[in-house]
Amino acid sequence: MARNIPRQNNEKREKSPVSRQLNFSWSGLKASEQMKLAFGVFFMLFAIFMFFAFASHLFTGNADQSEVEAALKVPLEESGKKTVNFFGIFGAMLADLMMLRLFGWASFLLIPIIFLGGFKITFHRELLPLERITWQALFYMFWLSTFFGFFVFMTDTSSSLSSFCGGIGYHINELLYNAIGWASILVILFVLFLFVVFYYKVNSLDAMVEMFDRNINGSEDSADETIEEDLENTPNMKRAREDLEQAKQNLDSEFEDDLTIEREDNDDLANIRPLIPPVVQHEPETEENHKADPVPNKGPVSLTIEPVISDDTVADGKDNEIFGEDDQENLNDEVLRKFGAYDPNMDLPHYKFPTLDLLKNYDANKAQVSEDELKANSDKIVETLRNYSIGIASIKATIGPTVTLYEIIPEAGVRISKIKNLEDDIALSLAALGIRIIAPIPGKGTIGIEVPNKNREMVPVKMVIGSEKFQKSNYDLPIVLGKTISNDIFMTDLAKMPHLLMAGATGQGKSVGLNMILTSLIYRKHPATLKFVLVDPKKVELTLFNKLERHFLAMLPDSAEAIITDTKKVVHTLNSLCIEMDNRYNLLKDAGCRNLKEYNVKFVNRRLNPEKGHAFMPYIVLVIDELADLMMTAGKEVEQPIARLAQLARAIGIHLVVATQRPSVNVITGTIKANFPARLSFKVTSKIDSRTILDTGGAEQLVGLGDMLLSNGSDIIRLQCAFVDTPEVEDVCEFIGNQQGYDSAYLLPEFEGDSEGGNEKSDFDPSSRDAFFDEAARLIVTHQQGSTSLIQRRLKLGYNRAGRLIDQLEAAGIVGPFEGSKAREVLVKDMESLEMKLRNL
Repeated sequence: MARNIPRQNNEKREKSPVSRQLNFSWSGLKASEQMKLAFGVFFMLFAIFMFFAFASHLFTGNADQSEVEAALKVPLEESGKKTVNFFGIFGAMLADLMMLRLFGWASFLLIPIIFLGGFKITFHRELLPLERITWQALFYMFWLSTFFGFFVFMTDTSSSLSSFCGGIGYHINELLYNAIGWASILVILFVLFLFVVFYYKVNSLDAMVEMFDRNINGSEDSADETIEEDLENTPNMKRAREDLEQAKQNLDSEFEDDLTIEREDNDDLANIRPLIPPVVQHEPETEENHKADPVPNKGPVSLTIEPVISDDTVADGKDNEIFGEDDQENLNDEVLRKFGAYDPNMDLPHYKFPTLDLLKNYDANKAQVSEDELKANSDKIVETLRNYSIGIASIKATIGPTVTLYEIIPEAGVRISKIKNLEDDIALSLAALGIRIIAPIPGKGTIGIEVPNKNREMVPVKMVIGSEKFQKSNYDLPIVLGKTISNDIFMTDLAKMPHLLMAGATGQGKSVGLNMILTSLIYRKHPATLKFVLVDPKKVELTLFNKLERHFLAMLPDSAEAIITDTKKVVHTLNSLCIEMDNRYNLLKDAGCRNLKEYNVKFVNRRLNPEKGHAFMPYIVLVIDELADLMMTAGKEVEQPIARLAQLARAIGIHLVVATQRPSVNVITGTIKANFPARLSFKVTSKIDSRTILDTGGAEQLVGLGDMLLSNGSDIIRLQCAFVDTPEVEDVCEFIGNQQGYDSAYLLPEFEGDSEGGNEKSDFDPSSRDAFFDEAARLIVTHQQGSTSLIQRRLKLGYNRAGRLIDQLEAAGIVGPFEGSKAREVLVKDMESLEMKLRNL
């Protein structure tokens, strides 16, 4: 027992905590997480050390060559003092070994292997597949060294050491060349081919090209394929694949059940979406429908043939009692699924937009402004200002198609107003037709002096319409006007303006500007999405567009001509547009939309019911060529509807372009002017006219022939209007007019003045009253609202028939006379009086 006690004490001492902590066995080191972390960080730092050492060797290798060779002969502290490598003597020795004596530049491929290994040990996850990267990096390191060595050996056989290929690459090529000569390069390339074929499992050359493209792009699919290839080598791969396929089938069946509409007739294949195409019952095809709908289920389908909601469910305004809003949404989804989105362009499926070949090619030379002319003008400007004790710090010129802009920066302490007052003096010194001073230029901090060019440049319409900027624009109503002073094509959106007021003296380009606006819209808009109301009191300016009647023009139902020239018809048309505006606002209110764009998007997506009066609404652009004549002959009858349209019509897609050659205050009144934020002025005769149209001077200094100023808010831009000739407009209109169009022009709502209403009242025959007369009378008396739109919506009638019913009710004494935009007064106050009146009739 005594002998065993010391041995027991020794065993206790060996198993003490201190002994366990000092146990540095290899298995303990391998299992220690601390040592793994230390090794991992060491490998990553060593990879970084290698990268900078190798990179530094590229620039300092020759200088460190002798110190590396002497490192084994002299102490390291002495040889290390002379090295210039980024990491001293050890970095120089490592780089010399790997890059000069072994693999050359290919040694860099060893760095990612070491770094990724350290990353995996440190973070217990792979940044990239380590095994795959290791095999590829090792192969390409040997192969690239050999490949580079071929060129080094062929160009320089005197030295076997080169950082480009390394010693290994050089000696391999030396052996190959001694054996097979120049064919050694073929052997090197064939080795690469074998590696690619067997390592990447390539079966064809096309697959090889696709593989290289995928590796170069670095797609994530390559990593996924790598993982799948690794999984294929595992013994449980087959069972895992079977489980995955079974889970996928279960998921697909659940997904298909979710897509099934819950209905009693759920066995019908038409109710499964979107896995099975919907079964759509079409009407018997006619020859006309077949032409208009060459693609199945994609053409225009009239919902009036297959109504969304029956008359029984919407009668008496009880929409939600039988057919709720949720049911309506579901039915709209069903219609959209069957027929697709509504395409308004399919009304004219074969319509072709006009081509650029219809426009002429003009020999439009650039503005010829020589350097001598520029220097002479700038010297005269500086000299003139110096005569008035105004110093100029700098001056530069920008050549435009019509004028050249000289931007000057005055010296400190010079008042801008002093330069502005010298406008006439500068024009005198330059002998120019008229100059315009912009003091200061907004956003630049300079003062601009616009001087007309002696040789002007014409801007052809084909140049601006054929430009990429115009052709690829996404504006709702794109119009291109011409070029700016910096030769940039100027384009804007009429829908954002939203109305344009034009002015200019006779012969200054106003009619060409109107033609340019109309031509721009015609080139970009389909007839189904845009309509023009053209008012031409002069009777000769807009007659070119008569051929567009069945495509782009809108007019009153009883009009003989689409171009409105009679003043009386102008008043009726303007009031008819006010009625159209009110009707559109009512439709927007029912649809819950704020503007025309939102409404049309809803209608295209089949969210609005045509049975309730909804329809796709095109933009309407009202163009008035001469406002002064209308104001002289009609006065307030014209001013009031124009002002009302300018105030309210923007949201429902009605936009105005009004032009006049006399911009006086009795023509452009304050009511009209306040609602036209965008104004365009050609040359006018006086500064007063310029202030009337633009609220500032400058238009009187324009040089004419399309030279104009555009004011949109606070900015004023000088433009040279593009030139479109009369034959060009005729060719474009003829090209469109010869195509298949609508049956007639777009009909505006009927409007009858006081005289027409009195005549119709006296000629009314109770025996020829409409079949809906009694029902319309009861509807009007019930709601106590004599409105045409009320009859139109409730009885599902067209506007013309509803208007005739209102006239018959007026003749019968049930509603009062027409009161402009207000609803008519209902003269019968209760149903008993109405029934007695109907019996007497």
